[in-house]
Amino acid sequence: MNRDTPRANRLWAHLIVEELLRCGVDFFCVAPGSRSTPLVAALAANEKARSLIHFDERGTAFAALGHARATRRPAAWITTSGTAVANGLPAVVEAATDGVPMILLTADRPPELRQTGANQTIDQPDIFGDYVRWRFDLPAPDSDIDPAMVLTTVDQAAYRAVRTPQGPVHLNLMFREPFLSDPEDDGALSGPSSWAQSGKPYTRYAASKPTVDEMEIHNLWETLRPVGRGLIVAGRLASRKQGEAVLRLADTLGWPLLPDVGSQVRLGADGHAAHYDALLAGDSFTRTHVPEAVVHVGGRALSKRLEKFVASSRPDPYVVVRENPFRLDPAHLVTHSIEANVLDFCAALVSAAAEDPPAMDSAWTADWQEASEEVARHLDGISSGEPNEPLVARVLSRNVPPDHGLVVASSMPVRDLDTYAATDGVPVPVAANRGASGIDGTVATAAGFARGLGRPVTLLIGDLALLHDLNSLAMLRDIQVIVVVLNNDGGGIFSFLPIASQEEFFEPYFGTPQGVGFEPAAQMFGLAYERPGTMEDFAQGYGSACARGSSTLIEVRTDREENVALHRKILEEVAALVEKV
Repeated sequence: MNRDTPRANRLWAHLIVEELLRCGVDFFCVAPGSRSTPLVAALAANEKARSLIHFDERGTAFAALGHARATRRPAAWITTSGTAVANGLPAVVEAATDGVPMILLTADRPPELRQTGANQTIDQPDIFGDYVRWRFDLPAPDSDIDPAMVLTTVDQAAYRAVRTPQGPVHLNLMFREPFLSDPEDDGALSGPSSWAQSGKPYTRYAASKPTVDEMEIHNLWETLRPVGRGLIVAGRLASRKQGEAVLRLADTLGWPLLPDVGSQVRLGADGHAAHYDALLAGDSFTRTHVPEAVVHVGGRALSKRLEKFVASSRPDPYVVVRENPFRLDPAHLVTHSIEANVLDFCAALVSAAAEDPPAMDSAWTADWQEASEEVARHLDGISSGEPNEPLVARVLSRNVPPDHGLVVASSMPVRDLDTYAATDGVPVPVAANRGASGIDGTVATAAGFARGLGRPVTLLIGDLALLHDLNSLAMLRDIQVIVVVLNNDGGGIFSFLPIASQEEFFEPYFGTPQGVGFEPAAQMFGLAYERPGTMEDFAQGYGSACARGSSTLIEVRTDREENVALHRKILEEVAALVEKV
């Protein structure tokens, strides 16, 4: 045995874990595997590190993503070699698309085993392609290499994950066998002496953020100031503080605010056009409420009706403000694309408007807000004995406790919350994987989000999304996550699409009914279970689950055809109602 190999493995793994901790990465999501043994040993030996251990690499990757959504700091993902690494790709794609920082630590075979047919050896260094902000293939630990190289590499990775644009970074880490020395051979581990004594990162990077150019703000305000009939769209935003900055901007300009469910101000904030998505379902409203200008702050909004409305309105100016350089312009109509810190941009434009007041059209803004309030009153007047999906979303938004976070699955759950959520609930943090809008990894995302927030979480999810990530229920046993699953026995969103008219093949290929209930799954993973038969039972069951202190799975059974009919009926009633106002 080469006695230097396990010692070098131990030292480098210790340096990697300790330096990540010094860089603010203190949460590690781990799936068991042999090649990553040195990293796991270093993690277990470091009392400052927190870890989540789960048997599925896809789940741990999404848990790291959820944790980063909650903390706005990267979590680390540790995995062994081979297809285990490939299982991280869905979470990496989501993180890259939505600007969520992650540190990917993938153990690998040494170079002499690559492309030799060695077991569990694949081409890992570039496996994530352009979905990572930075990648580095670290050599196998070697006592002849200066340990400072390991530290500066980790520091660069941590910095590249959090600098603009944020996203995942990949360190591919080769380890030779034997991975660890015998316990009696273990000695003290240390890096460069100055580093060992300082308790700080070896290389400290100065924080940076996109700045707001005063002349650009002046020129933009000259363009916006004469506009009376404008709209502010709050897209996906990372924090309530950012959402409130956009709220202040809308108030200052005197324009209606259209808040996406991911804006952090869709819930718990009255006085804006919260129900704009339902309003835009009516042709008469869209014809009479064409904006002259639109200012969109944050990520892409969920509402397809809003996207079509803005595209048909062709506003000029059309301003998009984001904290990254990427294009957000699917209709190719944006006249001003601004990369800036959201808080600084909103403050600068508010200041410009205070010095040179805008041309407000108070009737325009009041009309949007009054129409939205009329929709809210109509939704509150809908009664139903049996649970239905729009009302479940509305009841959840109104009853989620103030100490909870809220995670919403893609497909219909997030759309229902966006359209039907009440505004008089509490302003809890909301997370949804809407970068790439996949249904995978949603339970794991909620598990990571809860751990990052350090408080309970409610998860609203569909039956197929839950089946897709069923084994991640194992991550909920030691935290409190209330899983509300809307079980309409298949892919409910497809029933809203034109393909639903193709009766000869729609059901097996798109509806995909599975005919399963989730009580056995709750029992398997040790979760409490509820199946309410009425909306009153649902509200009471949800309240009891929140008070229980442990995780609960609440299964709400609905009918897909009845669900489509109900959605259409509500929107038709809203359109007729608004036309009379």
